[in-house]
Amino acid sequence: GEARRGGQAGSAGFLLLPVASVCSMEDLAASAPSSVGLTYMVVASQTLGLAVILATGAWMGVYRGGLAWESSELQFNVHPLCMMVGMVFLQGDALLVYRIFRKESKRSTKILHGLLHAVALVIALVGLIAVFEYHKKKGFPNMYSLHSWCGIAAFSFYWLQWLLGLVFFLCPGASFSFRSRYKPQHVFFGVFLLILSIATALLGILELLLFKISDSYSSRVPEGVLANILGLLLVAFGAVLAYILTREEWRRPPLAEELALSMDFKTLTEGESPAGSH
Repeated sequence: GEARRGGQAGSAGFLLLPVASVCSMEDLAASAPSSVGLTYMVVASQTLGLAVILATGAWMGVYRGGLAWESSELQFNVHPLCMMVGMVFLQGDALLVYRIFRKESKRSTKILHGLLHAVALVIALVGLIAVFEYHKKKGFPNMYSLHSWCGIAAFSFYWLQWLLGLVFFLCPGASFSFRSRYKPQHVFFGVFLLILSIATALLGILELLLFKISDSYSSRVPEGVLANILGLLLVAFGAVLAYILTREEWRRPPLAEELALSMDFKTLTEGESPAGSH
């Protein structure tokens, strides 16, 4: 009887091997189109992001006289270009890191994610200094418009978001359970800050148009048309990013070694055994 049961189990296992192989092949076939779709959407996001930067540069260069830090007239133009590069393009790319680098180690991905955000913040800080110094030279008031209020809020919370992420996810010391509770908030505010940054940029475009060409804007002058196109590019960039970030099948799957390390970390910080955590 034991021999018969053993033989049945062996034959069942033999039969399961082809089935498992077929299932794995089907999974690979199903994941291939998904991966290709992600590649196309990432390429689209980068194309739109670079188009945003080029359109901003063209606006400042062709219609606003160019960039110059020491010039009281041209220093302002540094502001929109830096904010588009830092608060929009690089911030968006930092969010895509976990979708693009799916096979790399989690720590390497975290470091790249944090570095992109840090570079974005530094460039945005240069843009803020530029506009405040321009206002000071011209005697203009600061912080009175909706654009400025949203902008300073986005920049301040962006710094806070980066610092909290650095402390909780890159520096040792935070417990596993605390990281797990904070992670959903970190993800939410990351997307929210990008949306707020894009909305603030749209407000800035409109504000600059009303300040500079309010008399001729309704006549569809080339500068106004270019600024409108820039606004549409911003909306499209944000829409593509939102689509990528909300697709569940494009989330970065945890690697096997990361799951083991996660359980070890939980054991060390929470005093729980891996078996008792299920």
